[in-house]
Amino acid sequence: MNILITIGVILVVLIAYIGINAMRLKKAVTNLTQEQFIEGYRKAQLIDVREQKEFEAGHILGARNVPSTALRQRFKEIRPDLPVYLYCQNTGRSARAALFLKKRGFNQIYQLEGGFRNWTGKIKTKKQ
Repeated sequence: MNILITIGVILVVLIAYIGINAMRLKKAVTNLTQEQFIEGYRKAQLIDVREQKEFEAGHILGARNVPSTALRQRFKEIRPDLPVYLYCQNTGRSARAALFLKKRGFNQIYQLEGGFRNWTGKIKTKKQ
């Protein structure tokens, strides 16, 4: 019986945690379809938060690489007065980057829905 109560409490805490994070994320970042992303990213700061090897393998034309693992050290390279368009491979790292930037006063944060794996627009790769 005690095990069932413990499992129930853990499930309630987990569900609450997921719900709170979803609400925080919704306030921090606006998800954009590829078409919406294309409409605005040329007038914004386009940031690829994937690691350098992923970036070099292929990235959206015009993107700057600021890996999520280096964001704490490099976020001052991003201007808070201009829109920030983020993307990663899926959306996990860009979502965490958006929350981080939101805490530091950034207000115009957008994320590519589905991430780079769904991107069908122009890309650039580093030649080997």
